[in-house]
Order: sequence, then C-alpha cells, then structure tokens
Amino acid sequence: MVRTNLSIKRRLLFLLVTFTVLVVALTGRVGWIQFVEGKELQKEAYIQQNRGREIRAKRGTILDANGKTLAMSESVQMVTISPKVVRGSKKAGTVAKGLAGILGIKEEDVWKKIQKSTGYEYIKRKIDKKTGDEIIKWKVKEGITGVYVDEDTRRVYPKRNLASHVIGFTNIDNEGLYGVERMMEQFLKGVPGKVMSEVDVGGRDIPFGQEKRIEPIDGYNVVLTIDENIQYIVDKHLEQAVYDNKVIRGATVIVMDPRNGEILAMVSKPDYDPNNPFACPAGVPGIDPKVWADIDPKTWKGTTTKEVNKLSSTVWRNKAINDTYMPGSTFKAVTSAAGLEEGVITPNSPVNDFTVTVDGWSINCWKPNAHGNQTFAEGVYHSCNPVFVRVAQDLGIDRFYKYLSAFGMFEKTDLGLNGEMNSIFQKQAGGFKEIDMATASFGQQFNITPVQLIRAYGAIANGGKLMKPMLVKEVRDSNGNIIKRFEPEVIRTVISKKTSDTLREILEGVVSKGTGKNAYVKGYRVAGKTGTSTTNETKSERRYIASFSSFAPADNPRICVLVVLDHPDPASHMGGVIAAPVAGRIIEDVLSYLSVPRRYTEEEQKSLLSEVYVPNVKGKTLENAKKLLRERGLEYRIEGDGNSQDAVIMEQTPKQDAKILQKSVVILYMNKPAEEATVAVPDLKDKTVLEAMQTLNKVGLNLKVDGSGTAVSQNISPGETIPKGSTVRVEFREMMALPQDVD
Repeated sequence: MVRTNLSIKRRLLFLLVTFTVLVVALTGRVGWIQFVEGKELQKEAYIQQNRGREIRAKRGTILDANGKTLAMSESVQMVTISPKVVRGSKKAGTVAKGLAGILGIKEEDVWKKIQKSTGYEYIKRKIDKKTGDEIIKWKVKEGITGVYVDEDTRRVYPKRNLASHVIGFTNIDNEGLYGVERMMEQFLKGVPGKVMSEVDVGGRDIPFGQEKRIEPIDGYNVVLTIDENIQYIVDKHLEQAVYDNKVIRGATVIVMDPRNGEILAMVSKPDYDPNNPFACPAGVPGIDPKVWADIDPKTWKGTTTKEVNKLSSTVWRNKAINDTYMPGSTFKAVTSAAGLEEGVITPNSPVNDFTVTVDGWSINCWKPNAHGNQTFAEGVYHSCNPVFVRVAQDLGIDRFYKYLSAFGMFEKTDLGLNGEMNSIFQKQAGGFKEIDMATASFGQQFNITPVQLIRAYGAIANGGKLMKPMLVKEVRDSNGNIIKRFEPEVIRTVISKKTSDTLREILEGVVSKGTGKNAYVKGYRVAGKTGTSTTNETKSERRYIASFSSFAPADNPRICVLVVLDHPDPASHMGGVIAAPVAGRIIEDVLSYLSVPRRYTEEEQKSLLSEVYVPNVKGKTLENAKKLLRERGLEYRIEGDGNSQDAVIMEQTPKQDAKILQKSVVILYMNKPAEEATVAVPDLKDKTVLEAMQTLNKVGLNLKVDGSGTAVSQNISPGETIPKGSTVRVEFREMMALPQDVD
C-alpha cells in the first residue's frame, strides 16, 4: 500500500514537472514570438493577407535650356489579372475571350497567363483611357473579379528624331536604356506606389475587403544645356550635308559654348525616332546600303540579337562620343598652341613646306612645293604638314605629349552619356618615338572622339581654360524648385591668354586667307581649321573623313562648332570644300539666333546691296532648286508638304528674272497653292538698310532700297498682309544731327 502511494506520488511529481517545463517553454516561445519575432511575423501575415499591384511613378520631364519639352510622360492605363482569382471565379473562359476581344490580343495568350501561379500577370500595358473604361464597364456587366485596370505612364518624345542621341529612350517599364534617360535615371525614375488588396489563404480577393493605396512619387525634371532651336539649326544643315555629299558612315556636329563648356547642340546622323527606337532603319541616309543587304524590312522585328546589333552600330550610335577618328589637320591647332606657348615658334617665324624625313619616312605638304618659304601663320593658313612636324621636333617628345595630355587627349570628357570612347594612341615598346610624334603633329595615326577635340578648341577660344563639357544644367522638382545644379568646371589652364589671342588671330586667317574660306560669313569673324583624314578604306576605296573645327566670333567667341563627315563621296572629300561650308552656315544661323550683332566691313556692306536675278526653279526638284538659289546667293523658304530632295517645285515667289538683293528669300511651293502664303509687313521705321533686310527676311519678305541711312518710309504700310516672297520698297535717308545749345 505504501509502495503504491509512493509510486503515485512519483508519477504526479513527474507530471507536474513536465507540465511546468511545458508551460515555461510555451510561455517563453510566446514571449519570443511576441517580443522578438512579432514585427516580422506581423509583416509576413500582412503580406499574406494583402496583395499589392504596383502603380508606376510618373517619370520626370526632360527639358531644353529654355524649358521646352524634349521628353515627357503621359498618363495611360494597364490591365492585370490575378490568375488564382480568375480561376476561382469560374469565369476564366469569359475573361480570356472578353480581354482578347477588347484589347485585340490572342485569346490563347490570355489563357496562358490565367494558368500561371503568380500573384499578378500583365495582360496589356500602355492602353488609352477609353479602352480602360471599356474594360471596367465589361467587368461590371459580366460580374468579373480578378481583372484590374490601373494607372500607367507612357514615354513620349514630341520632337521625334530631334536630339535623339542625346535624349535616348526607355524600355516598357520606363527605365532609361540610352542617352540622358539612362544617365539621369536616378533623378527621372521616381518611386512607384501600390494598391494593396486583402486576400484569403488561397490568394483570392476577400469580398468587400479593404483596398489601400500608396501613392507613387513622381520623378524629378532634368534641364539640359541643349537649346532646341540651335539643335534644329544644326540638324537641318547636317542632314542636307549628308545627302549632298553621299556620306555612308554617318556624320556629327557639336556646338559648344567655350565660356562654360555647355553643349548647345549635339547632332549625329543617321538618327532614329525614340518613340519607336526599334524600327527598321533600312534606306536611311548616311548608312552604306551594304549594311542592310542581309536585312528584309518586311520581316524586321527589331528584337533579335542581329537586329539590335544593326541598330546599335548605325542609328543608335552617337558619333560625337561613341566613335573615334583621326582628326587630321584640325589637330594642327593643338600643335600650334604648344609651339606658341613654349616659344619655339611665333606667327612671323620663317618656315617652309620642304619635305621632312623622320625615321626613314618622308613627310610632304598636301600640295608639294606649292608654298615654299612662308611665315608660320601662313603655314597654318596653307596647312603644310612639314611645318607642324618641325614645330613638334623643336618641342621634343616629352613636351609635345605633355601638351596633348594637358589638352585632354588621353582622358574621356566624362560627359555622362553611355558608351563614351577614349582616344587611341599607337605607342611602341619603350614609349612614343619620333615618328609617332611627327605624324601626330598633323593629326594622323591616332584616334580621338569629336567631343575631345571640341573641348580642346574651347580652351584655345576662351583664353586657355580646358572646360569640362556639360549636357545637364540642373534637376528640378515638379514645382520648379532646384534640387541639384551642375556648375561649369575648369579642369586646368593649358595655355596663356596671350597664346590664345595669338592663335585665335591665326585661325581667323585660315578662314579669311587659307583653306577655310568656305566657312566665311559676312559680318561675323570666323576662326577655324580644316581637316581631311585617312581611314582604313582610304587606299582601296579613296574614302576619307572631312572635318572643320571652328569658333566665332574670333575676337570674342560665343560658340565652337565641329563638323565631321565620315566617308563622303570620294569625288569631293576635302574638309575645306565640304565641311567648312556646313560650319559657316551653322555659325551664321546660330549667332543670328543668339542675337550676336554683325559687324560688316565696308566691302561687305557694299556686297550686301548687290542685286541678282531670280532663277527659274519651277518644275525642278528641291535638291536642284536649292543649288541654283545658293549659286545666286539667295535664301529659300518651303511652303507645303514634300520636303524630300526629289520633290518637285510647283510654284515660286518671286518669279523668274525678278531682280532682288543677294540674301533675299525665294518662297518654294511644294504643292500647287490655292492661294499664296501671306504675312504681315513689319514696321521698318528708323532701321538701317541691314536691319531692314534682316527683319524682312525673317518673315519671308524682301527689300528694295532707295537711298541710304535709316528708314523714313515704306511703300506698304506696317501690318498690311501681302504674299510671302514679295518686295517692300523702303526709302532711307541720312539724318542730320541737330545743333547742340552752347552755353
């Protein structure tokens, strides 16, 4: 009996101890869960019970320097489904058929997404509000659950191809892939929001469950240094140059403000429309037809590796930064700067164009024995290679390459755009040799990017400071508040102001007296250097790169302009012949747009008043009409559709044989006009002859001059509407100064 009671007590004690241990363990576990893991488990439970659909943030706008929109996001909608909810609703067939019909997609593709085990599936993105509203009405009518219409955004580029290489483009998720879109992704992208729906353990929406919304945060706006108007001017002239010169490897122009390094325009041809960057570019001017020999536009999708590689190597390629080239004689300005700064040469130093031999290689002038003895300045005007070889020899290898380094030839500009290349210099074992230096002195046997060269020209133009090129001015929020400002940056001083002043004057002589005459602009002092460099195809196909690097006005530079034409027609490939005129036209239009006053010499003023007869261009192609008008020194304006070079001129004003001033405007009608285009006559009172001419030309009218001095009357009253191309006769009179009272 005693033994039995003892046994019972032991059992009870064991049970009590066991129970106590279990209670303590359970209490400890509950405490651990509540105080240690509580927050994490709450989060997991919330996620399990709430499913989120992402709301896209509105991507920031990209603006030009004047606030004009270059890239923007517009509100659209997207359709998603919850596969579990759709399957559980027993209306999967209705959903597949209904969405396919409204959205214009395959029913089988919707079915595939309904069968998936994911939380959400995109059915279609970037749909318009009208289509979204149609789906919502259909949902209500059919009692559909698990189908959602949410906000989305679509990237839009209102200027289409303009500045496409600078702006870039995004993918379907609005993530920057190229250009500024990629470069400024962290500022543009914003923060997405969410719509949180309550679901049961099976992942289905809880009927009448709460839906919580976390609003997205829009991206910041980015303001570029690019000026849309200057970009357009450059684009127009470069496109014409590519066509006129049958360029097959593309072309580029950069316009930079040398005072602060701001890039005002950067154009590369061929280009693309960022609204549809994967479109087939076969047949686009500036691309060798051989490139597209194996491409069928009818089967083009733009998504295969082969097709994307074609796009990357042609229309997407920004030749200003993605390509390197031999700069040729444009580089002689850098050699000149080094020689002048070190005092091994002066503008009046005697030089000659005699052959120079280096390491067994003979180096001649491009025009052998044509210039003989001359001053160094004249050697620059005539672009004689031996002159620059001797300057480099006087400097020596160490000093010569020290200046190349100072001018930034061995470092990227860090402009920020993806894919910027660095220079390529052939360096033998043991360092640079004399023959390397000799050929480099006149821009051969090494490669740089166009943006590296224009950076160097900026230093020559601005007094000697090498500026960091800039593409972005600032970042702003939606209220216009500045979030980040990018300030001009001086990398280093490379030459003195004295050397800069001297070299600017010499380079102005290249345009007024030397190989750059075709860049001459009346009223503006242009300085620059021509370049014609070799390529891998020079010997076999006579293919070259024609270029012209310049700045203006020469005495107070506001812009640097670099023009590069890659593989033009071999029949005419010299930089001074085909690139310099392009630079001249760009300089004239850009400085005029910037309101830089012209300062005419007496000779220029007289030539402006010379009259010419209007040629007959009616019935001719636009290409031929332009050439005829240019030969007479006349401008043109196009009215109507059909700007292709093969389009035929249907009518013109003024008519054939009308006598008008040079630089006057001829209106070209591409369609037979029902009535002539008209314009209001401006008020010309108190304007000089040149001011009156410019005022009239801007609106498409011409000037007939009577007398001299300032305008006192005009035969057509201000505000009166007349056909474009008409001539306004203005009387000018020298005004006598009134006598002053004398005390």
